[in-house]
Amino acid sequence: MNEKTIALVTGANKGIGYEIAAGLGARGWSVGVGARDAQRREEAVAKLRAAGADAFGVPLDVTDDDSVIAAVQLIEERAGRLDVLVNNAGVAGGWPEEPTTIDLDTVRRLVETNVIGVIRVTNAMLPLLRRSAHPRIVNQSSHVGSLTLQTTPGVDLGGISGAYAPTKTYLNAVTIQYAKELSGTGILINNACPGYVATDLNGFSGTGTPEQGAAIAIRLATLPDDGPTGQLFDDDGVVPW
Repeated sequence: MNEKTIALVTGANKGIGYEIAAGLGARGWSVGVGARDAQRREEAVAKLRAAGADAFGVPLDVTDDDSVIAAVQLIEERAGRLDVLVNNAGVAGGWPEEPTTIDLDTVRRLVETNVIGVIRVTNAMLPLLRRSAHPRIVNQSSHVGSLTLQTTPGVDLGGISGAYAPTKTYLNAVTIQYAKELSGTGILINNACPGYVATDLNGFSGTGTPEQGAAIAIRLATLPDDGPTGQLFDDDGVVPW
């Protein structure tokens, strides 16, 4: 049985996900690099290992049942449990996305990855998380998913978003329900707002670095047992739903 803390980060071959994996690996954790693209995944693992991290590749497409089941089996065989799950994998459509003209296939693709994918992976990994002494789940959300911020005059969240922002609102709502169901189990689940980070998700138009964007997810992944659950956070603290 692996005595190190075991983490899985989805979408970890690049950007914020990679930096989350790097940050957890720097703490001496064993980190699964979940990613669809085999070459990018193995390149990320090699880079993390070169930096001293105990990283291992996890072939994972969050939209595919068989892929997720295989990932569970891989972690089961490697460690026998999972301590931390970071649901980082996500996709974006175009920007802006006017709801009156948005392509419905785009909506379906974003919901399938950003919401259903999180539910699929979380539910599949829960049996392994329940074996952990300090289980944590972190979902990668966004300020644009906050209905409060979306409806506050003067707050600029980047224009109309008919698909991406609503998927993060949906994810926030789902996380609240998970927190209610998992209350008393010791599993803490929270959502992270990384800020406007320069990644390929936004054409590298963001102002923050991926390393800066990873900080809040790392903090939520390392919460103490009496830490919060069912909340949305950025670097400054609680973000209103």
